[in-house]
Amino acid sequence: MTMSDQEVADRLAIMDKMYRYCRSVDRLDVPVGHTVFHEDSHADFGASYVGTGRGWIDYICEEHKKFLHHSHQVTNIILDVDGDTAGSESYVYASLQRQDGDKRIQHEFWARYIDKWSKRGGDWAIDRRECIVDYGVQREVDPLWTDPRSKRNAADPSYAVLAPVP
Repeated sequence: MTMSDQEVADRLAIMDKMYRYCRSVDRLDVPVGHTVFHEDSHADFGASYVGTGRGWIDYICEEHKKFLHHSHQVTNIILDVDGDTAGSESYVYASLQRQDGDKRIQHEFWARYIDKWSKRGGDWAIDRRECIVDYGVQREVDPLWTDPRSKRNAADPSYAVLAPVP
């Protein structure tokens, strides 16, 4: 089975949006996160949030301000493209740290995003996302050195080399 050039391009565009979602929540970049979801999208994150996809971005970026550090990775992407619609399952790992008095607490989650996508006006974005948390842990940790160049905003060095979101 060979894929057409268009299907390869569509798959890459969808995966780019998956990665930009992670960038959005790690850099607290709401405009980037909004590009991942269509305006009329739906997001179901279980007990933590059910509502619009863009509302989720607003909510989670605000919630993540309570943490000192966080990092999200998307892996094991299974993607089916059918014209201007697509479905995907991707595994996600998220690690977050917060200060609790004199203790550093780390939260880790292993989950899956089940997404329905559509291409509208040539742009791929999520119509519906379900986040299924398979398991997680919370524990006290001893922090290691943190690179002072790492920022959770536009002062991060990555913004100097990546084009702004249209």
